[in-house]
Amino acid sequence: MRVAVDVTSLAGTRTGIGAFTDALITRLPRPGFDVTAFAVTHKGARALRPLLPASVTQTTRPMAARPLRWAWRHFDRPHIEFWTGSIDVVHGPNFVVPPARLAAEVVTVHDLTCVRFPDLCTPDTLRVPELVRRAIHRGAWIHTVSGSVALEVIEHFGADPSRVVAIPNGAPAPVDASDCERLAVRGRVIAGADRYVLGLGTIEPRKDFPALVAAFDSLAHSRPDLRLVIAGPEGWGAEAVAEAVAAAQHSDRIVRLGWVSDDDRDALLAGADVFAYPSLYEGFGLPPLEALAHRTPVVATSTGALPEVLGAAAAWADVGNIESLAAAISSVLDNESVATDIVAAGLDRLARFSWDATVDSLADLYRRAVEDR
Repeated sequence: MRVAVDVTSLAGTRTGIGAFTDALITRLPRPGFDVTAFAVTHKGARALRPLLPASVTQTTRPMAARPLRWAWRHFDRPHIEFWTGSIDVVHGPNFVVPPARLAAEVVTVHDLTCVRFPDLCTPDTLRVPELVRRAIHRGAWIHTVSGSVALEVIEHFGADPSRVVAIPNGAPAPVDASDCERLAVRGRVIAGADRYVLGLGTIEPRKDFPALVAAFDSLAHSRPDLRLVIAGPEGWGAEAVAEAVAAAQHSDRIVRLGWVSDDDRDALLAGADVFAYPSLYEGFGLPPLEALAHRTPVVATSTGALPEVLGAAAAWADVGNIESLAAAISSVLDNESVATDIVAAGLDRLARFSWDATVDSLADLYRRAVEDR
C-alpha cells in the first residue's frame, strides 16, 4: 500500500499535533506499506529530512502553503498526486487533507475549537471547518483522537457516522520512580523552588493560563513556599497572560519560562507538586498524561475529551471558574492521599494508550479506506 502523509507539523516548535505526526511517521513504515512524506511549506521541507525514518520517501517538488490552501478551499485542485505520484491513500494529520485524484483520503480532526470557540482562534484556523467540510464531501474518512470529538464532527458536519473513526492518541510510558526522583531534583532547580504548581503548554487563549494565575494568587498568601511555573512557547494572545501576572498580588512568585527543551520539560513535570491544566476545551489532552507518566498529580477542567481521557486520574475543576480551580489545586496540595490516588489512577490510565496501537489502528483505517474507494 502506498501511503502519503503530511508532515508539515514536524517543522518549527513541536506541538501535540507534531507529536502525533512524529509517532505516525516513525511507526507506520512496515512490510506492505510504502510511505511518502510531504510538507506544505516552501522553505522548511528540507529541514524535515533528518526527522524522517530512512525508509520514508520525501517529495522534492516545492509546496507553497498559502496558494495551495486557497486552491484547496475553492477548487479541490491541484491533486496531491502531482507531488507524490501514484498513491493509494493520503493522510492529513492536521485538519487538512489535500484533494486526491484517485487515492482514498483520511483527515485527522483533533478538536473543534474553531467551531465551538471561534473567538479563541486565528483567522487561519477559522478556515478549518470549510476544509473539513470539503473533505467530507469528497468522501474522506475522518479520524478523531477521542470519542467526544467524533460525536462533535458527526453533529456539526452531518458526517456519516460509519466514516468517522475515533482512534485515541498514545501516551508516554510511566517513568521509573527512581528516575522521577532524579528528574525532580533538576526540575526544582529550573523552577527555582522546592514546591511549585506547573502549567505547561502553548500560550494561547484556549489554555486559560490567566485563570491559573488568578487561582494561584488566591492560594499563595497561605503557602509562602509555593511558586507557579508556566512553561511553553508563545502562540497568540500571550499578552493576556502577561497582564494577569502583572496584576497578581504574588507576581514575584510566578515564573514564566517560555519554550523549554524536552529534557527540561521532563524535569519540570517530575518536580511539580501539581500539574494544572485549566483548558477551556480539549479534543484529547496529552500534557496531563505526560505529567502522570512522571508520577505528578493532575488538576484539570472538566471539558471536552479530558474526562474521557483521564477518568479518575485528576482533581476536577469547573471550566473558567477560578474558585473551583483553586479548590482543586488545594485538594491535591493539602491531601497526600488525594495526590497518591490520582497518580495511581494515572498509571492505570496510561496503560490504555499506546502509540503503537494508535498507528496500528490507523493502518487498519487506511486499508478500509482503500477497499472502499
